[in-house]
Amino acid sequence: MNRNRWTGLIGAALILVGGSVTALYMKAQVPAELQGAPLLAVGEQNKSLKDIIFQTQKHVVMIETDTGSQGSGFLYNSEGDLLTNAHVVAGVRHVTVKTADARELEGEVIGISTDTDIAVVRVPELQGTEPLPLVRYDKAEVGDEVLAVGSPLGFQNTITTGIISGVDRSLHIDPYTYEDLYQVSAPIEPGNSGGPLVDKKSGAVLGINSAGLEDSTIGFSIPIGNVLPMAEGWSREPMTMLPGLSLLDEPVQEQEETSLDQMAGYLVAHFYDSLNNGDYVYAYSLLGGNWKEGTSYVKFREGYLMTRNVVIDDMHVSTRDDEATVTALLSVDERKDGEYVLSKYQVTYKAAYENDQLKLLTGTGKAIKK
Repeated sequence: MNRNRWTGLIGAALILVGGSVTALYMKAQVPAELQGAPLLAVGEQNKSLKDIIFQTQKHVVMIETDTGSQGSGFLYNSEGDLLTNAHVVAGVRHVTVKTADARELEGEVIGISTDTDIAVVRVPELQGTEPLPLVRYDKAEVGDEVLAVGSPLGFQNTITTGIISGVDRSLHIDPYTYEDLYQVSAPIEPGNSGGPLVDKKSGAVLGINSAGLEDSTIGFSIPIGNVLPMAEGWSREPMTMLPGLSLLDEPVQEQEETSLDQMAGYLVAHFYDSLNNGDYVYAYSLLGGNWKEGTSYVKFREGYLMTRNVVIDDMHVSTRDDEATVTALLSVDERKDGEYVLSKYQVTYKAAYENDQLKLLTGTGKAIKK
């Protein structure tokens, strides 16, 4: 059976695992020495199953939000950063994190994607804690034995076992696109979202449990190596704005004290952060309505596919009435003739509020000759 037909057959039954249990019933590049997590090959170490479970559970947490969403997460670096699913923490900046030793800690969402179901939550109290080992480069194979760890139905640190029953699965569960997934036979319930898929022999994290088939033992996990660069980018430079939230998620009175020129500068910086992380959907969402009408998402994305990294060298912001003008000097790594070259640009943006959201209304740029 071809993949498209297979995907269509399960599409109706497939739902995200985790997120809001009350609102929805769901079943379903930093060097290693800097990020602090050992990066292992599949099955590299052999430990007893009890040891692996004990060591893993210490680093897996339950995540709860004020909106009623509940899921899981796990410590992936020594900075106190947790990896989880975007649908677990969507729409909030601050979350409650419950650890295996019964502590309740505050966590802050420092990075989240609108098209890849991945997010990073920072918990300052966990800084300096040794994280789980990660499988960055190798891929699991069909038949590999795995453990799924999480908080299904609110039962924290539950372990389920199974095997990798399929690889390279691709799915779409609006608004997220899933590619190159592991299909697993480990039972996955509501609340498992964001928990780790662990290699049974080594205890290393293979993936992030994300979705499953209702009333089934078929689940799906995002390979950890596919999303580590994005997560590490947020850990290096946390987002100043999150999708669906007001800038900086500050109280209303504090937002009113923040000037338009500051917000416009944040907006442009965040626009390029999103592009650098490959989150073109979110970057496109920062454009104003008129700009979007004249530029399709496909055309917008194509314009940045050959760009590897953008650095803002200098920025100047001026305001007039209710509109801000942002002029920035950029250093850009662009792919030309099969190799990356450094280019310099001057760009100018107009920013103003549309429906209470600050947007980039227009943008122009010109190359600066060396």
